[in-house]
Amino acid sequence: QVQLVESGGGLVQAGGSLRLSCTASGRTFSSYGMGWFRQAPGKEREFVGGISRSSGSKYYTDSVKGRFTISRDNAQNTVYLQMNSLKPEDTAVYYCAATSGFGGLDLLRLVNAYAYWGQGTQVTVSS
Repeated sequence: QVQLVESGGGLVQAGGSLRLSCTASGRTFSSYGMGWFRQAPGKEREFVGGISRSSGSKYYTDSVKGRFTISRDNAQNTVYLQMNSLKPEDTAVYYCAATSGFGGLDLLRLVNAYAYWGQGTQVTVSS
């Protein structure tokens, strides 16, 4: 069982930056692949980025490549999402999630691959 708690959301102007954090309970954080997803009002939850257990592989959706960076600190049971050059279309509730499955982007981008989810944190980017 893993419990995830996100933090770091807020209101920022376009072009600004935010860093989201997701801290996991338990002693087996390093055994999970981690993902960040977002959901805007009236839209489906979408993949933002994913990271493998050892941070050896990182994946991003095309719309955030070059602007967002995912990282993790297994000693601190925390995964991060650094978001730079934010745009109004990045406005959404952001969720972190943990999967015990093994695989690359084909796995990490799938909502159904994740058994554990945080409660979400709101990110609002004003124009």
